[in-house]
Amino acid sequence: MTDQIELGLDTFGDVTADESGTPLPHAQVLRNLVDQGVLADELGIDFIGFGEHHRNDFAVTSPEVVLAAVAARTSRIHLGSAVTVLSSDDPVRVFQRFSTLDALSNGRAEVILGRGSFTESFPLFGYELSDYEELFEEKLNLFAEVRKQEPVTWSGNTRAALTSQQVYPPVENGLLKTWVGVGGSPESVVRTARYGFSLMLAIIGGDPVRFAPYVDLFQRAQDQFETGRQPIGVHSPGHVADTDEQAREELWPHYSAMMNRIGRERGWSPMGRAHFEQEAGPQGSLYVGSPSTVAAKIANTVKTLGVDRFDLKYGNGGLSHEKLMHSIELYGTQVVPQVRELLA
Repeated sequence: MTDQIELGLDTFGDVTADESGTPLPHAQVLRNLVDQGVLADELGIDFIGFGEHHRNDFAVTSPEVVLAAVAARTSRIHLGSAVTVLSSDDPVRVFQRFSTLDALSNGRAEVILGRGSFTESFPLFGYELSDYEELFEEKLNLFAEVRKQEPVTWSGNTRAALTSQQVYPPVENGLLKTWVGVGGSPESVVRTARYGFSLMLAIIGGDPVRFAPYVDLFQRAQDQFETGRQPIGVHSPGHVADTDEQAREELWPHYSAMMNRIGRERGWSPMGRAHFEQEAGPQGSLYVGSPSTVAAKIANTVKTLGVDRFDLKYGNGGLSHEKLMHSIELYGTQVVPQVRELLA
């Protein structure tokens, strides 16, 4: 298992603050993301992902552009979207952008497709939320056809039909590595298996062990569809600092502010410190603490679920660029080696 497990990082490009608490401009956040990706590459981390959002508190609207900037300054790290909102995009253009990134990075591109837990992109690009399910189903179907790199003939209700259209540029070697982000829908797990994509489980609350049935369902569905066993990953939030107390005190004000801001939009109850501490504990899905604490928790999740990759969502609210860089440094130099040792 220690040779197979991939350990990565991802972020939605949260708008960070400087040490005085003043939010940085989106442009500076984007430049900082490139530096964070370069550091992750230097430390030997397997993957870095940037997620697409279209709102004031997240800076990344075009992950592949930021990833291309990282690709130009790195040599080995794999580069992907922490999520690409396929429902409000065009599958042909998504494939073209990531196949271009794959060429520029010499085969290091990946895409994680999602339906969008945030909905700002739907009115922005002229889509109706009433078509939420149909948009994702049809566009995932079209993306699967385009990914085959054969002439595409396709028709549906959400875009113009294609007749024997070839899509360029093709991926140089093999097929574009494609994941589907799933938050807990059995139907989404089965759909991912049917298309032969990899499964990325977004575990952002509660005990990760509750996702074990989805891992089993995915494997059984792959066998039934005869699509072959594809990797399974976990994406969860966290923060690494020198000590457990430091990590929690650094993260708490920013994480709670972010969750409560989103919660007000969605009708959630406010997050209190007790809930934060529960999620930071052994049965929670918040990986926050010293390197040894975070490593032990990641290793336990990997063992329990039997997954192939773990991505730590290291950007959470307004944590400063300096603290994020230190978190990445500790993750690469201490957490990753300790996880591999625990899994050996």
